[in-house]
Amino acid sequence: MRPRAARWLALGLGSGLSPIAPGTVGTLWAWVAWAQGAPFLSETARLLVIVLALALGPWACARTADALGVADHGGIVWDEIVAFWIVLAVLPATFSWQLAGFLLFRFFDIVKPPPIRWADTRIKGGTGVMLDDLMAAFYTLLVLAAWQAWF
Repeated sequence: MRPRAARWLALGLGSGLSPIAPGTVGTLWAWVAWAQGAPFLSETARLLVIVLALALGPWACARTADALGVADHGGIVWDEIVAFWIVLAVLPATFSWQLAGFLLFRFFDIVKPPPIRWADTRIKGGTGVMLDDLMAAFYTLLVLAAWQAWF
């Protein structure tokens, strides 16, 4: 990982180095970080963190992908982290809602239903790395909003 800011971010402060399910570990890291930090931040500050993370994401992911020689290396988990922070920012702050968000987000990120798979295979670079997870976050929030409206 050498001391490079892009690698530290893209590899989720080390969570992406997990030999087993790095995307899931990165998403779990995002959940823990949110649970530890969000209560101490105002809603505006949480939004600013997400905006900054979104702004840095394509740069960090592209630089790290270039350094690793793989367009979307499994260890690059910043995309999961930022996308799941968006999910957590919208959901009620209860364990059951957050667990449902976690499970749905991982499902959509792994299965990549259309058009997520299309974006994942066609849009390249750091933006492409970030986009499919942002789409998975959108699907997650859409399903949970429908669930809440229905029940």
